[in-house]
Amino acid sequence: MEYIELTVATSTAGADAVSEALMDLGAAGTQIIDKNDLPDPDRPGRNWELMDRSLIDSAPKDVLVKAWFEENTAGPVRDALLIRLSALRAEDAEGMMGPLTLSESAIREEDWANNWKQYFKPFRVGERLVVKPSWESWDARPGDLIIRIDPGMAFGTGTHETTALCIALIEKYYQGGSVLDVGTGSGILAIASALLGAKDVLGVDIDEDAVRVADENVRLNGMTDRVTVKKGDLLKGLDRRFDFAVANILAPVICMLAAPLKAHLNENGLFVCSGIIREARDDVYDALIRAGYDILEERTKGDWCAFAARRR
Repeated sequence: MEYIELTVATSTAGADAVSEALMDLGAAGTQIIDKNDLPDPDRPGRNWELMDRSLIDSAPKDVLVKAWFEENTAGPVRDALLIRLSALRAEDAEGMMGPLTLSESAIREEDWANNWKQYFKPFRVGERLVVKPSWESWDARPGDLIIRIDPGMAFGTGTHETTALCIALIEKYYQGGSVLDVGTGSGILAIASALLGAKDVLGVDIDEDAVRVADENVRLNGMTDRVTVKKGDLLKGLDRRFDFAVANILAPVICMLAAPLKAHLNENGLFVCSGIIREARDDVYDALIRAGYDILEERTKGDWCAFAARRR
């Protein structure tokens, strides 16, 4: 079936009004493409280290609101939409809604459903771990461990340096026992720990969307018997100890977390932390030493660094 894609160029302030107009005209839903909404890959530890930098760089200057209509209905919808846009311009005396211009293109149903998938491909992260969407194939090497993650349209082909640093240190230092993943995000580190043998993994995140997506990824990987994901603010409400902890979050949070986390680690428990911009390296190093950790290793990649530390 052929569809017509109608696209209105607007602004963040005008996106909701344009979306409402399209819905009133029969759209089952709309897609809002706003560069300001894209997760910043330079701020790891939220949902998604998998954001491709090229998607941000190529994002349009204007906010785009898209909707799709069957080809035989697009003509009347287009005419009615132009009238609605004209009315919005008249109401927008200060020009806060952007250009409010309309463009259109034909799109096939199969293209509509699958076009976004071209941006996400399998990639190796760490020595043995591979991140792979379900629709892609991978020529596995002996010993490869596959993390299956199906992202939505906003996710791309890359990986963040901090994720690679964390996974490399987890691969090297995890020797068994329970795992705590603070700020689990997509759940990628929790799933990686389970693939490396952990049978008791808890992922915690304050963001409800992160918890939902991480839980979906845990199920996708068949790890529900090993990995639990819950909503929580860092360590608040935790009443147990772990053998291994990982946190891919920002440096100030790691500094704040280091001392209270020690109380949740068993004797000789290990802590892998990343998300540390080089300029904040000394702050995190000092915080770990003051909190009573021995630094086992420090690694750097790009502008980021990570530590593996042991509780004294």
